[in-house]
Amino acid sequence: MTPEKVLIIIPTYNEKDNIGLLVPAIDKTVPGVHILVVDDGSPDGTSTFVRDMGKQRSNLFVLDRSKKEGLGKAYVAGFHWALSRGYEYIFEMDADFSHDPKYLPDFLKAIEQSDIVIGSRYLSGVNVINWPMSRLLLSYCASIVARIITGIPLRDCTAGFKCFRRAVLEKVKIDKIDSSGYAFQIEMNYFAWKNKFRITEIPIVFTDRQRGASKMSTKIIREGIILLWKLRLQSIFYRTP
Repeated sequence: MTPEKVLIIIPTYNEKDNIGLLVPAIDKTVPGVHILVVDDGSPDGTSTFVRDMGKQRSNLFVLDRSKKEGLGKAYVAGFHWALSRGYEYIFEMDADFSHDPKYLPDFLKAIEQSDIVIGSRYLSGVNVINWPMSRLLLSYCASIVARIITGIPLRDCTAGFKCFRRAVLEKVKIDKIDSSGYAFQIEMNYFAWKNKFRITEIPIVFTDRQRGASKMSTKIIREGIILLWKLRLQSIFYRTP
């Protein structure tokens, strides 16, 4: 595959300190791939900072959004941007180095035989570093519960380090996905699975951010719980989008 057909989408909100380090790390690991920063109006000037970086890089782009609407909306905007420009492989990746760029070649190799590749924290044990026990239990149990309620055959249903073939994003009605946070990840996995796309998990080690603040909230947790039962009912009574 040619690097120009690969796009890495990175949503940001006050990630200026991280993005300045992450972009060069991606460039070093997978030279030539394109990077789209989707910024939700960061008060810390993340967007302007990335635009200045882009003056020295032909593969770096910025998509500005006027306000903070959550991870899901940011990714949907990024997906539309990617599809309209002909990218064949589209990544989701966090800005805070919890998703290590060193795994990107593993994703690109795995996607050759799959439609979605997920960087799993729980495929071979529990590979999470520096999370408090409460956060780890929440994430791990959320994946188990999501698997039980929805039937998605994944070890890490809430993972956010992913690569999609464009065919997945063209088939799944992404504009109808309204959730954010880890609920967005569950919803995308569910509809891709229901549409019989090939999903592969590869092991990664997830390391908690060292700079900036987490975006997790009780609202995101509540949204995830509601979504699981919504998907369960939909699988019983409705056709898959």
